[in-house]
Amino acid sequence: MTNRQKPTRWWAELLLLGLVYGAYTGGRLLARGDVHLAVGHGLSVLRTEELLGLDFERPLNRLFSQQGLLGIPADFVYASLHYLVTPAVLVWLYLRRPRHYRSARTWLVVSTLLGLVGFILMPTCPPRLLDAAQGFTDTMAQYSAYGWWGAEASAPRGLGGLTNQYAAMPSLHVGWALWCGVMLWRHGRHPLLRGLGAAYPAVTALVVMGTANHYFLDAAAGAAVMAAGYAITRRLSARAARQGARPGARPAAPPTARSAAFRGTAPIVSGGWDTSARELLPAQRPASDDDTAAAAR
Repeated sequence: MTNRQKPTRWWAELLLLGLVYGAYTGGRLLARGDVHLAVGHGLSVLRTEELLGLDFERPLNRLFSQQGLLGIPADFVYASLHYLVTPAVLVWLYLRRPRHYRSARTWLVVSTLLGLVGFILMPTCPPRLLDAAQGFTDTMAQYSAYGWWGAEASAPRGLGGLTNQYAAMPSLHVGWALWCGVMLWRHGRHPLLRGLGAAYPAVTALVVMGTANHYFLDAAAGAAVMAAGYAITRRLSARAARQGARPGARPAAPPTARSAAFRGTAPIVSGGWDTSARELLPAQRPASDDDTAAAAR
């Protein structure tokens, strides 16, 4: 394991992630924008979906609002897992897969910042805040008596004013869930972890649409943001690797006998004789008659 692959100290990682999340939250609040503009963007997204036959959120929302056995758990998933699963996967990577932690964390941070740019450039009203004539039901408000949230998104009661409810595009609920899914699928060794990695993004996409918090295109944009963040992270990693390999960089130390043994390629030694890589051991050398004949030839 190289130093480049090792994660930094836990408190430095915690500080970095705290700063990024603080910037993300503050940016969302600053990017509230004009309500009329946000509603116009929401209607444009909905009309585009209708033209393309992609308005899946309507039937899902109708199902969730009519069936509390689906709507109530979906509200809990929307209000909580977004903030629990992502940190849990980060901690798991840090402790159990340290070689992969740094690139995974960079991917998450870059994608989150790209999502913030989307909130600023395109404030979008979610389906639940559109006029009732559009046919959506706010399940978070409908089932608020069962949870800690009020009628304003997933914020605790009385704190809805501290959130930006017009940050629907892109859906980072879906984006972060996709990141978690990829990490669990790629680095999980148990089939259960890999199964959860495959199911979590799909369930999150259904939940955000069924609760009328996002359009289908919001979910697609969340996946696109993660893809862009991944591409940027790959370029940054490649650039760092090129800089590390430039002339004048300190060469890697030759492998020691201990490291060679660890890799299962221990040097050949026997009875005090020094042997080269191709030299045969004494027991494997030709008989003396063969040596004499070979010398005569």
